[in-house]
Amino acid sequence: MKDTKQAPAQGAEGADNAAISSPQSFTRYQVFIVAVLAILQFTIILDFMVLSPLGAQLIQELSITPKQFGWVVSAYAFSAGASGLLAAGFADRFDRKKLLLLFYAGFMLGTLLCGLAPDYFSLLIARIVTGIFGGVIGSISFAIITDLFPLQMRGRVMGFVQMAFAVSQVMGIPLSLYLANHWGWHAPFLLLVAISAVVGVAIAVKMQPINAHLQLQTDRKAFSHLVHVVTNRHYLKGFGAIVLLATGGFMLMPFGSAFTVYNLGISLTDLPMIYVVTGICAMIAGPLAGKLSDQLGKYKVFFWGSVIAMIVIGFYCNLGISPLWLVILINVIMFIGITSRMVSGSALMSAIPEPADRGAYMSIQSSVQQLSGGLASMFAGLIVVQTADGTLKHYDLIGYIVMLTTLVTMVSMFYIDRSLKQKAKLTTASTVAMTA
Repeated sequence: MKDTKQAPAQGAEGADNAAISSPQSFTRYQVFIVAVLAILQFTIILDFMVLSPLGAQLIQELSITPKQFGWVVSAYAFSAGASGLLAAGFADRFDRKKLLLLFYAGFMLGTLLCGLAPDYFSLLIARIVTGIFGGVIGSISFAIITDLFPLQMRGRVMGFVQMAFAVSQVMGIPLSLYLANHWGWHAPFLLLVAISAVVGVAIAVKMQPINAHLQLQTDRKAFSHLVHVVTNRHYLKGFGAIVLLATGGFMLMPFGSAFTVYNLGISLTDLPMIYVVTGICAMIAGPLAGKLSDQLGKYKVFFWGSVIAMIVIGFYCNLGISPLWLVILINVIMFIGITSRMVSGSALMSAIPEPADRGAYMSIQSSVQQLSGGLASMFAGLIVVQTADGTLKHYDLIGYIVMLTTLVTMVSMFYIDRSLKQKAKLTTASTVAMTA
């Protein structure tokens, strides 16, 4: 495994123009890493996403307002953002496997508390605990991917790992809705704890230590390391882009199910069908977007995915009562665009940090994402107003804001892509000069 761990340090210096014409194949261990991280991401994503389809039920059963529900969503994001900043200074000082297991255990504890919460305030506290631990797991996972896979393979890796988003729609959310309808809204969280326990054992037993980055560390203190990463002007571009990326998802998603039920006229019993169909399509789109981003260029895939997402979001957020087939079709196209953005954008930004700063960079990026997402959810909760008959007003305004942030993100990612390509050319020229 020594060769496998050293390759990424070289691959991370390249860009899309360094991609090989014949993509490298995965080793058996790499296949395991991709699989276990994908399942892990499934549990993390489902833990967050399940709140959206349960939104209508939670608002009714807990007798809360859309503003209070927005706080439930934001509580996870704010606590995750805070923990990400605190962990950033130490993220590159330890074996990534040990960090992953530590935070995953905390995530399971928080999810268990959600499954046992008797009221709104207990649920709010449980979401804070879950966010403290769960919000850092994604950054650790992406740091592991960046350590073990060269850039020219990361599009495919991100495609499979991000496919967890789609699988949570196909399997997780419909099953969660079924459990919630039959045994109450606590049941999905308890199921997540059981699944997470199996994943945790697999990581503890099969994953090898990931500590090659420790050889690159200096004597810089944790706080100094954090300041170094935060003030790096190249890294600031990535942090700015992630703020814009997070705004869209966190503004639209929390009220998606309520908008579908009350504004579009889709019954609660038909909600699982929407998630299943769109999820299946997203499962196909994820790996395909990853493969295309490795072959055609990560920014090209990100650009066209963003264009598709903007057009469909603008149309969707202005819909009234609509037939089920139309709602499904729009959701399918929208999630194809969103999935393409997620996969290609994650792969592109993974090339930004230097090997010695990956853990800290990913932690700060996760923190920035969660904090900006939390603010976006809170802001959306202030914009959206629920009328007496349940209809949501001003959801179209949220759509326009998301379209604007998507457009700005496209410009931001263009400059990031150009900067990475210039860096790759300089690295290549320097290597040639040294070997000449």
